Amino acid sequence: MTTALTLSAIQYQALGGGLAANLPEHIRLIEDAESHGARLVIFPELSLIGYGLDLLADTRQWVTTADNTLGGLREICRRTGITAVVGAAFKEPDGTPRLASLAIHPTGVVEAGFKARLHGPEQQHFSAGERAAVLDLDGWKIALAICFDAAHPDDAGDASAAGADIYAVSGLYAAGQDHRLALHLGARAMDNRMFTVLANLGGTTPLGPSCGLSGFWGPDGLPLRQASGTGTEVLTATLQHSALERRAPDGVPKGAAAGPQ
Repeated sequence: MTTALTLSAIQYQALGGGLAANLPEHIRLIEDAESHGARLVIFPELSLIGYGLDLLADTRQWVTTADNTLGGLREICRRTGITAVVGAAFKEPDGTPRLASLAIHPTGVVEAGFKARLHGPEQQHFSAGERAAVLDLDGWKIALAICFDAAHPDDAGDASAAGADIYAVSGLYAAGQDHRLALHLGARAMDNRMFTVLANLGGTTPLGPSCGLSGFWGPDGLPLRQASGTGTEVLTATLQHSALERRAPDGVPKGAAAGPQ
């Protein structure tokens, strides 16, 4: 495995117009992340439609692994060698509607992880799934989580039990939820001795203005880097595997402090 992993959290201010408007912006931002050396890029919850639940009556706003909607994203991931995690309204082959994080690999393979804890109007549009996927990249294990799932300690605990080194959250935290955001990301990191990452939807969202604060937290629960505002921002960090604290069989923590490069 590689001893370090460079990844980007994209704080994304979505455009109106659903998939047609936001797909080109995702491609542009993946290219931006490549210029910073990223191997993995995380976008926010439902980033491809800007959490526009009102758009979902239009079947063209849903994606499947069989259609060509994701063709441009597959191509940019193939060309850059990046794995990109995007937020989408997804239909399974049997038609089951899911609120999904889709990991698009350079090979063209798409791994789908689904939100397990739907809330509010999401329940009218989606069916809850199992907890989101655990990716294997350069020997690192990255557990994906979607917004409200991160509010539940057992979600990150299950990810840690599955060997996750990084807990990557695609979210929508609005203005006034700053403290909640900090507690969720810091506690999940510290309690499980892993890195946490947040890609928050930016700008003015259907749930109100974003609070921003996308970024990275170390295994000690302290923030390593966070967004400076609430608009679109590409935040990149290089995480060192040696910084992960793992508990030895006698229960004594081991490891060292971490920081972005």
